[in-house]
Amino acid sequence: MRISGNRHILGWLLISPAVILLVTFTHYPSVSSFFSSLFSRGNPIRPSKFVGADQYTAMLEDPVFWTVLENNLIYAAGTIPASIGLALLMAVLVDQMLPGRAFLRLAYFTPTILPMIAVANIWLFFYTPEIGLLDQVLRPLGIDTPNWLGDPSTALWSIIFITIWKEAGFFMIFYLAALQTQSPELKEAAKLEGASAFTFFRRVTFPLLMPTTLFVLVNAVLNSFKLVDHIFILTKGGPNNASSLILYYIYETAFSFFDTPYAAALTIVLLGFLALLAFVQFGLLEKRIHYR
Repeated sequence: MRISGNRHILGWLLISPAVILLVTFTHYPSVSSFFSSLFSRGNPIRPSKFVGADQYTAMLEDPVFWTVLENNLIYAAGTIPASIGLALLMAVLVDQMLPGRAFLRLAYFTPTILPMIAVANIWLFFYTPEIGLLDQVLRPLGIDTPNWLGDPSTALWSIIFITIWKEAGFFMIFYLAALQTQSPELKEAAKLEGASAFTFFRRVTFPLLMPTTLFVLVNAVLNSFKLVDHIFILTKGGPNNASSLILYYIYETAFSFFDTPYAAALTIVLLGFLALLAFVQFGLLEKRIHYR
């Protein structure tokens, strides 16, 4: 009995650092944000008071909220499939015995190790009208270029392209690690059976990569709802909120307009939405995944 009790104490001691960090930086801020969202915005003359669900009612009538939510859904739909597909393609490519394979892997992974602010400044140079790299390359070819970050029809897609460029290399590392754990005997057996390379990939390689795909998908979904850095440097959400995403709107509401109760309500809605997505991902997709 004493040995069993000591093991329980040791177990709790081992997980206590993680539990303390999780409660301090995740659970407590979430609960605190929820209670903050139930109060009005206060000032020195009129202190905040309990308003119940008024912040959430105001959110439903806020046209900017619906605009940034739509932008975020477009951003997620534009970045997640493209970055995962490109990462898988790059991983399969650099898993082959190619000349200069190490250099190619480094080239693919380099965007990931660059700081977010540095990446935004690099692409700001590319997108700048008249003197930017894109204008310098395309205009001599007779191609008219828009104001990439100043045009509402191209601002969000310009940011989507940057995200795909940066995240594909990061996700490639996970796919490459998974590919290198697969037994070469599987490929040899498929060759003996006369299976083509595409058939082998579709029937053997890709199903074995499904656990990695689920992990990458969860990360991609989370990343698609937490972008602030690039928007702050490149567009500041403009023009006319055309490139603003929901987390940047929360940041603006809290630190530019100092409306912390409304920002807290936006945060709670975002957390609920992400929890719903996580439930769908783990509850439905994981049943279709086979772990070895």
